[in-house]
Amino acid sequence: MSNPIIRPIQVTDNKRVAQIIRQVMTEFSCVGPGFSIEDPEVDQMYEAYQSKQAAFFVVEHFGEVQGCGGFGPLSGGDGVTCELKKMYFLSELRGYGMGKQLLNHCIDTATQQGYQRMYLETVNRMISANALYQQRGFQPLAAAEGATGHSSCDTYYALTLRKK
Repeated sequence: MSNPIIRPIQVTDNKRVAQIIRQVMTEFSCVGPGFSIEDPEVDQMYEAYQSKQAAFFVVEHFGEVQGCGGFGPLSGGDGVTCELKKMYFLSELRGYGMGKQLLNHCIDTATQQGYQRMYLETVNRMISANALYQQRGFQPLAAAEGATGHSSCDTYYALTLRKK
């Protein structure tokens, strides 16, 4: 596989990123109220992640965006916890280690920005994603945190961030 690149989202990526989010969420039957597919930011991810407390990245392969993910402050959180948000990959990009690379990039960037903890919500049926989070050291949580509006998620994790 040629080397995909991870880069910050650009405004011209908005339409493609929205397509990826909707395609992957639908693939895993994560549609309807309580899932991030319903978030108003889906069509304007570039604009939604322009604050100094947030970052959003795309994975480009052969000149085409095929994956995405980022983080921002946990809504309703404690101010030192960020939330990993909307990390999705098209099926043709899965299995090549890009999830691990993007996750590590998000963790490193969040740590550099001063966050002490990263939280995430997912669904149990996203088996590979759950395995990746656990492998990276995320600890399962008994319940949701913050006020994300993602009441249909059923799996929650957190990772303590440590400066290198």
